[in-house]
Order: sequence, then structure tokens, then C-alpha cells
Amino acid sequence: MGEENQSFVAEFIFLGLSQDWQTQILLFVLFLSIYLLTVIGNLLIIILIFMDTQLHTPMYFFLRNLSFADLCFSTSIVPQLLVHFMVKKKTISFLGCMTQIIVFLLVGCTECALLAVMSYDRYVAVCKPLHYSTIMTQQMCLQLTIGSWVSGALVSLVDTTFTFQLPYGGQNIINHYFCEPPALLKLASADTYSTEMAIFAMGVLILLAPVSLILVSYWNIISTVIQIQSGEGRLKAFSTCGSHLIVVVLFYGSAIFTYMRPNSKTTKEQDKTISVFYTVVTPMLNPIIYSLRNKDVKGSLRKLARRKSFY
Repeated sequence: MGEENQSFVAEFIFLGLSQDWQTQILLFVLFLSIYLLTVIGNLLIIILIFMDTQLHTPMYFFLRNLSFADLCFSTSIVPQLLVHFMVKKKTISFLGCMTQIIVFLLVGCTECALLAVMSYDRYVAVCKPLHYSTIMTQQMCLQLTIGSWVSGALVSLVDTTFTFQLPYGGQNIINHYFCEPPALLKLASADTYSTEMAIFAMGVLILLAPVSLILVSYWNIISTVIQIQSGEGRLKAFSTCGSHLIVVVLFYGSAIFTYMRPNSKTTKEQDKTISVFYTVVTPMLNPIIYSLRNKDVKGSLRKLARRKSFY
């Protein structure tokens, strides 16, 4: 009976990113700016791809899904964080915490798979250009996208189930700014080994496997690009690959650091800072790096602007 009473916590309290009031105001302004850029950038990509038939290609089909995932990913965390910057007691209900983890993992893990799919698409386009239209068919694109969302849902289901089958009693203060399994496990009043192993196994599936595919794809792309005679073409290709790899390193590197190492009983300040990279920064960078620098998207933006000025 005592064990049943201690297995339920009604709400959790976050310590947040800072305890200093002035720092929290500065962080509120910074994170609000990043969130607005994230929403505007990703919505713009979704609208442009939907409206411009020239952007109805496999690459932009994947980018539209990535932008939608980024939008959901950021929105599952940042609005609540902004509210918490302005209040003294930063709380979330048990059910709210569970919902946040489900959504955050679903869209975050889907994004991991989508980035790998997009790198494969670029590999086929650069290394097998003559076979691109026969390999990246509409059916193939749909299957790869559905597979990405299904893999995200699977990892979310497994991680959430293992995290919340543990009892949480007494201690309810999370030294973090949102509900995330590694931070939540520190409050569990039972052995967390099996849950940690399940999260590690899912990390291999959704972090290490996609990042390995991405690195192999870009290695082949760079090897092909080196053989290009034009120095300008080579420089442009290296610039594109370089910017893509920066986002990959930021996103996967910070996520691997959080999910693929032994879970300690305390959360260090650097752990919270590192998680900002994959939860806040990369959803803002993705539309800039993958789309808004692209000449097709710039052309589509100009067409949209001309159409609006005409009306």
C-alpha cells in the first residue's frame, strides 16, 4: 500500500535554465526571438513548397516534412519555457509531462530519420544522377517519409512506456527546463537500469544508425564532388555540404551526448545547455540551412512577393 502511495506524483517542478531574475528576462527575449524565427521560417517553407509547383520534387517533399517536424518539435517545448521564464514556480502536471515527452520524442526522432532520408536523396542526386528519377519515385518518397514517422512513433512509444512504468514518489523537482527522460529518471524511486538500456537501444536505432548513414552519404557526395572540373561548382558543393554537416553535428552530437551515455544521479548545468542545441537552435537553423539559402526557394519567394505587389 505504501509503495502504491509513493508511485504517484501529481506535478513536477522545473529548476529551469537560470534562477537569476535578470538572466531569465534576457533569456526570455532571446528564446522568444529564436522561436519566432523558427515558426516564421518553417511556416514559410511549408507554404512556399505547397504553393509553387516547381518545388514539388522529392527533396522539397522531405523538406516540407522536416519543417513540419521542426515546428512541432519547437512548439512542444519553447512556449512553456517562455511562460516559465516569467513565473517563480515552474510546474507541469504528471499528465502534461507525459504528453510533452510523447510529442517531443515523436517529432524529434522523426526528424532524426528524415535528416538521414534527405542525405540519401542528395547522395542519389549527386552520385547517381541518371538513375535519380527511377530511384526516388513518388512511391519511394512516400514510403521513406512514412517510415520516418513510424520510426519516430516507435521510439517515442518505447521510451515513454519504459520511463513512466517507473514509480515516482516524494522527489518531484526536475533540474531541467522541460520533461526529458534522462532528467526524469533521476527522480525515479526504483532501479532505472532496464529503462536506461531501453533508451540506449532506441538511441542506437534512431541516433547512431541515421548519423552513420548521413556521414557515409556525405563522404560519397564529397568524393564525387572532388572530381568536378569546375572550381566554382566544387566550392558551391563544399559550401552546401559543409553547412548541412554543421547542423548534423549540432543536432546529433548534442542528442547523442544526452541519450547515449550512462545516466548520472545529478543533472549538470552543461547538460541543460547542450540540450538547447537540439531543442531550440537546430529547429531555427534547419529552414535557413536547407531551404532559404537555396536558389529555387529564393526564386519562389520572389515570385510570391511579385504576386502580392501585383494584387
